[in-house]
Amino acid sequence: MTEFDGREVRQNKGLPDVSIRKATDQDCDQIVDIFNYYVEHGYAAYPEKPLDRRLFDFLKTIIYGNAFFVVEDKAEHVIGFGFLKKYHPYPAFDRTAEAGYFLLPGHTGQGVGALLLNRLEQEARELGVDNLLANISALNPQSLAFHKKHGFRECGRFEKILAKFGQDLDIVWMQKRL
Repeated sequence: MTEFDGREVRQNKGLPDVSIRKATDQDCDQIVDIFNYYVEHGYAAYPEKPLDRRLFDFLKTIIYGNAFFVVEDKAEHVIGFGFLKKYHPYPAFDRTAEAGYFLLPGHTGQGVGALLLNRLEQEARELGVDNLLANISALNPQSLAFHKKHGFRECGRFEKILAKFGQDLDIVWMQKRL
């Protein structure tokens, strides 16, 4: 990994050339568009209707530390984003964060998600976090498999806690000790 212009670049054999950098206000439209893709197409994002710019403003209020990143391709198009948020506002939980990340569908399964997760884990460690959580729809087998592959284990399930597309969904909680 090299660093230039505030971007971290990965150029490993077999992986696409991408950079990971801190998200800025200029990334708002791309972040909202990526999130809304998953609102409309599947169970990775929970709202039933697309969201507007207020999603971006909301994300900025819940970010743990400064852990809000975008992934860009070689042409500097935003192809994904990720963030950490505090699990709970009480200081006793400061060692625990929840991770969220979304990649455009054409960029999944290529190692980009693993790079973004690694960056979030690095940031978590710098914040003193040693428990990383993810909540995932039970109807999102790709995400469940991704997390398991990267060291998360299922630690809980809330049954029929969410309704989307006329279907009641379970939410699976996964945890990784850093």
